[in-house]
Amino acid sequence: MTAASAPGKCILFGEHAVVYGQPAIAVAIEQRCEVKIEETNTENWIIDGLNYLPEKHPHVEGLRNRLWFQGPSLKLNIISEVPAGSGLGSSAALSIALAAAMRAKKGRRVGIDGSWHEGYSSEINQTDAYSDNLQKTDPGSICIGGKKLFGIDAIDSDELGILGHAVEAASQGGRASPTDTAAVSLGGAVLVSDKREESAEWQYSRNLNTPEGERKWEVHKISLPESFDEVSLVIGDTGVHAPTGDMVAGVAELLQKNPEKMQEIVAIGKLVRRATIAMKDGDLQALGNAMTENHLLLRGLGVSHPKLENLIKAAAPYSLGVKLTGAGGGGCMIALTTQPKTVSQAIEMAGGTAYVSKLGAGGVHLHE
Repeated sequence: MTAASAPGKCILFGEHAVVYGQPAIAVAIEQRCEVKIEETNTENWIIDGLNYLPEKHPHVEGLRNRLWFQGPSLKLNIISEVPAGSGLGSSAALSIALAAAMRAKKGRRVGIDGSWHEGYSSEINQTDAYSDNLQKTDPGSICIGGKKLFGIDAIDSDELGILGHAVEAASQGGRASPTDTAAVSLGGAVLVSDKREESAEWQYSRNLNTPEGERKWEVHKISLPESFDEVSLVIGDTGVHAPTGDMVAGVAELLQKNPEKMQEIVAIGKLVRRATIAMKDGDLQALGNAMTENHLLLRGLGVSHPKLENLIKAAAPYSLGVKLTGAGGGGCMIALTTQPKTVSQAIEMAGGTAYVSKLGAGGVHLHE
């Protein structure tokens, strides 16, 4: 058996504005999705004791086509603490954890000099995991000599990010930002922008041909100082699910009718860059103030919800900053606080479900 886990994530700053080329910050959370895989003698794949149906599990099917097309049938057991449909990256966590388990079990061919002869990497310009016309073989070259690596030695966070982003895009009609998969695979805090930002550590670029044309993102990591150990992130789930596509379309319609609202999109971008500095400096008060300011701008774009506002109002007196996270219209809010128990109780009393996490948890992890 091979087992791997990956965290969920939440958007700390920049939702909706990221669609229009502004930066966004996401952090990994402590709630995780664990995937266990083992070979089975059955003809069909098995997921949690049931026959696998590709149409029900598009992310699994996408990884099967990219990593396991010549392998035997697998039995999957999925245990997730990340609530589905809440904007906390449940699909990205599943994709990254499963990709890690598959690569660890399948292995990777390398040459005598250690160079890759199998797999996906932006470093070797091998990113055709995004292609709709996949060759039914792991990309690479003929390996003469060398060896095959298994387990942790075969796993690469860049490859996991490519695979996760590719299957997210495939399951979402060709549209997907790498924000979720970058946060989930790398862990900690990530900054995604349409250009390289001087305030964070650049990691890699991502390109995607979307129905609206080619998009490019630059993915960075933000180093968090020790002062962040003093605070917690409390997530409040309203239980109201609003499709991300509908919320994005609503903002687009608002901007078309009211072009002056684009000023709020630009303001969010400036706020994200200011928040990046606050995170690097460990200025928790400035970070909390920026969160609350970001929420007010998002509210102005019409993406809040009465239940979100109730949870935010309940958490605000005990928090450094509060805001909705994700697409809005329901879903979740977040609070930065030194009193996680009090904030959690306030959220529960207001009718929400509370989850507590540190700010920027660990990324993907291979267990066995």
